Amino acid sequence: MSVRRVLSGVAAVAAVTLTFAMAAPAAAAGRKQTKPTIVLVHGAFADSSSWNGVIPLLQAQGYPVVAAANPLRGVGSDAAEVSALLKSISGPIVLVGHSYGGSVISNAAEGNPNVKALVYVAGFSPEVGESAAALSAKFPGSTLGPALAPPVALAGGGKDLYIDQGKFREQFAADVPAEQATLMAAGQRPITEAALNEGSPAAAWKNIPSWHVYGSADKNIPPEAMAFMAQRAGARETVAVDGASHVVMVSHPDRVAQVVQNAAATATQ
Repeated sequence: MSVRRVLSGVAAVAAVTLTFAMAAPAAAAGRKQTKPTIVLVHGAFADSSSWNGVIPLLQAQGYPVVAAANPLRGVGSDAAEVSALLKSISGPIVLVGHSYGGSVISNAAEGNPNVKALVYVAGFSPEVGESAAALSAKFPGSTLGPALAPPVALAGGGKDLYIDQGKFREQFAADVPAEQATLMAAGQRPITEAALNEGSPAAAWKNIPSWHVYGSADKNIPPEAMAFMAQRAGARETVAVDGASHVVMVSHPDRVAQVVQNAAATATQ
């Protein structure tokens, strides 16, 4: 046998070996399920930092996380902003909304087949035409109105609303350490009065499974209202955290992260 023939045979075996070596990881990758991306949408009088306790808990479990910026200008326009972000994400999505952010996710998810689950964290899940203000007033218990600072008139018309910093902790974050609540009060982002009174164009919870978690001591949205919305939506899971304030994700990030993970467990491809 010539040296050339021997070398040719070795090259052929090496090529076959390389082909199998490359094919095996590719096949394994094809079988691997991708964890859904968790998209977190903050609510009024807050910003994306309100998720800082939840994010590392989700990331530690291998979930990709995006904390979306919510403009807080109007349900329809805010939902359009979040919807655009969702379209940039490939694969399954779990969409999470806090407070007014619940109204936003109820619209942003509409028509997007990648959104597999909705999680309402002390959040509104409105019927078509319902506003956040109307849902808060549906049951007694909200003390938000008297806690608001004087409205800020906007140049183009309308008003921005803030919570009075001196009343912020008691109203919004009673179970958060005082120093942290003071920072939250100073950094709060305003919402327009019109946004809180805008009827919801859609109700994605009618077609997408939902999970709900809220605090039993919430002073912004009456707990009875949130229990009503969860039941109406046919929630897969409803968790009322005893004694928790409106910012249950700040004071009890572990409880909120667990509910999000429960939703995410059903959302793999």
